[in-house]
Amino acid sequence: MSVATASAVDTDLAARMRAESRRATRRALLSSLGTFVGALVAVLVIWQGAILLFDLSPYVAKGPVDVWRYFTSDADAAANRAEVAANLGVTMADALIGFVAGLTLALLIAIAFQLSKGLEAALMPVALLLRTVPLIAFAPVVIMIFGRGFLTTAVMGGIVVLFPALVNIAFGLKGASPQMLDVVTVYGGGALTKLRKVAMPGSLPAFFAAVRISVPGAITGALLAEWLATGGGIGGVINGYFAQAKFTDMWASVVVVTAVSLVLYNVVAIIENTVLARMGMHPSKRF
Repeated sequence: MSVATASAVDTDLAARMRAESRRATRRALLSSLGTFVGALVAVLVIWQGAILLFDLSPYVAKGPVDVWRYFTSDADAAANRAEVAANLGVTMADALIGFVAGLTLALLIAIAFQLSKGLEAALMPVALLLRTVPLIAFAPVVIMIFGRGFLTTAVMGGIVVLFPALVNIAFGLKGASPQMLDVVTVYGGGALTKLRKVAMPGSLPAFFAAVRISVPGAITGALLAEWLATGGGIGGVINGYFAQAKFTDMWASVVVVTAVSLVLYNVVAIIENTVLARMGMHPSKRF
């Protein structure tokens, strides 16, 4: 085979691989969007169905139509939207703090575990033991130490995110191919090179799984911190709505924060499927 022919074959192969990668990406994207729409429809059906099935009082239990009217056609719809949006902004800022703090700490600890098996053997059981203790039991201690401001939000949100993310990322790093690690060793690479060249790229599916879990976890931590400590955001106003029998306001706030959590979770899933499909690492689909 001549050099020109070999070059043409290589070019054709590269073009076919790029085309297949694009097709895999489109299929992954469409699949993720379909899953998101299906989940949204299922939530609405279960929500309305539960109200009808259990014959809940319309004074307390509000359905999708009630919430829709609250935001669109009620006399105070504009004020309702502004109030919920302001509270949601506070909650999402609090959730972002906990998400970044927890995920960053989980990644650093997982890397330390990968570099030191002794450290993992000593600390992982302690981490799993602490995970079994409900966060609400930690809350008074956290509030007493850090007060009722930024640090409490970061700590409580970080605790919710930390442990599930740590387990997923640590598991992904340990799943590195022994053969690939041996290749790095043969070429004189050390532990950091193995981590950077093999373990971390190979742990991408586990990392994305940790991010997906962390998104609703961070929002839960933010709501809990607001409810128990800071008094701001959606978590802080829920008790007030309940005490004042403002059930439509309460339902609308809960629905909005749940919807945002669902949207963000699925956005991460779409990014995950797209990236892994392009890299040929999709965990559940064969393209």
